[in-house]
Amino acid sequence: MFTAKDVKELRERTGCGMMDCKKALTESDGDMEKAIEFLREKGLAAVAKKAGRIAAEGIVSTYISEDGKVGAIVEVNSETDFVAKNADFIEFSNQIAKIVAENNPADVDALKALKYNDSLTVEEMLREKVLTIGENMNIRRFARFEGAVSSYIHGGGKIGVLVNFDTAAAKDKIAAMAKNVCMQIASMNPRYKDEASVPAEEVAKEKEILTQQAINEGKPAAIAEKMVAGRIKKFFKEICLLDQAYILDGDINVEKYIANTADEIGEAVVLADFVRFEKGEGIEKREDNFADEVASMIK
Repeated sequence: MFTAKDVKELRERTGCGMMDCKKALTESDGDMEKAIEFLREKGLAAVAKKAGRIAAEGIVSTYISEDGKVGAIVEVNSETDFVAKNADFIEFSNQIAKIVAENNPADVDALKALKYNDSLTVEEMLREKVLTIGENMNIRRFARFEGAVSSYIHGGGKIGVLVNFDTAAAKDKIAAMAKNVCMQIASMNPRYKDEASVPAEEVAKEKEILTQQAINEGKPAAIAEKMVAGRIKKFFKEICLLDQAYILDGDINVEKYIANTADEIGEAVVLADFVRFEKGEGIEKREDNFADEVASMIK
């Protein structure tokens, strides 16, 4: 009926996925034009056209199970901040976080293959949203924890935090502390949990930079070495959550704050892990020049 070459041609002409192209050619008995028409009727060709557009806006959503033992965080992107405030878009993102928590998919592809509802997969619902909302959308990343989980959303989904504690304490006993730690992470943007979590090569590179700085300042080797030792400690206090000064009490660090809470409730509490997502971080945004756009339309 049709060959791999036909599938390739249909993909190039429509921008649709391989499986969708194979299905279209099967349904149209290998007729290329009918296959294109099939894809257009399904709305897939329209989705493919939007897929090339940059989606760097969006929101971060979180979901915590009722017992507080499973949590998920997800970033779903859109093209504009306006769409990110759309109720349907927000509901979709929240539902994706719940699906991640309940199903524990291995990666985004596995997530897209899961059921969104009784009739559609996550990927199929994503396509539906692209068509109805009219912008390219993308499920970019997610994380999931099991333990004593807490979350925090800042700025209507601009920043999301998910924290996992290792403790047997009831969730209400650590709720205030957990929220404050989440807010610390949102505000201070630590990159690692503690010094042991920082890759050795990153530490070595930082020491190299600090040593060169000291030499450039004209310090003797012995003095430079001591300066580097002090400055590397400051480096850890900036990038490691447990070493950071606690934002509500600068006299203690976050590790001490958690320990104080553990002492107060009489239960061991250890920070196991955390994730901080900021929507659009690392995505290169398109720079639009409005004057040039208008000029091109006049021409």
